[in-house]
Amino acid sequence: MAIGLIAAPPASAQGSSVLSVLRSLTVAPERTAGYDRDLFPHWDYLGDDCDVRDRVLMIEAVSGPSTGTSCPVGSGRWFSAFDGVTVRDPSLLDVDHMVPLAEAWGSGARRWTTEVRERFANDLGYAGSLIAVTASSNRSKGDQDPAEWLPPRTAYRCTYVTEWIAVKWRWRLTIDRTEHASLRVLANACGNPRITLPARAR
Repeated sequence: MAIGLIAAPPASAQGSSVLSVLRSLTVAPERTAGYDRDLFPHWDYLGDDCDVRDRVLMIEAVSGPSTGTSCPVGSGRWFSAFDGVTVRDPSLLDVDHMVPLAEAWGSGARRWTTEVRERFANDLGYAGSLIAVTASSNRSKGDQDPAEWLPPRTAYRCTYVTEWIAVKWRWRLTIDRTEHASLRVLANACGNPRITLPARAR
């Protein structure tokens, strides 16, 4: 895997180092048998005609959207961190699960109840869990982990790696050996930044 140039985010005096959090994760083989996207009910309705996808678009809009706080979300301006593209039409955006649903299934979510999988798929409790990006970059990523895919915008890669590890920690998900090795290399290349961990999910 080619790492490419990586811009490290500013260091924080608080929190844990990314490598220490990575070491705390359980390394185990992924078990993908039985996965079905429908096992993760997602884009829960939040009232006022809004669902979780709408809420992420509202939170991440650089300006607008024109509908203010109503849904469906209208035109505005968004910056897709994966590829650095500015988007004004929300229909061109996907709301990506930082850790894809299939990856979560293979890393432990297969043992969860449907209710817990639903909370994972609609996690507004940690800003790193869901991100609005161009549909093309999201579909390029698919279900791949950081050993297989990294954002083409190299300036975002350290944040991507950090948030991937944080989501895995938040939901007590495992990592496989190849994923672990790649994340270790990437975290070192980023200068082992510090991270303020989110609360554990329940």
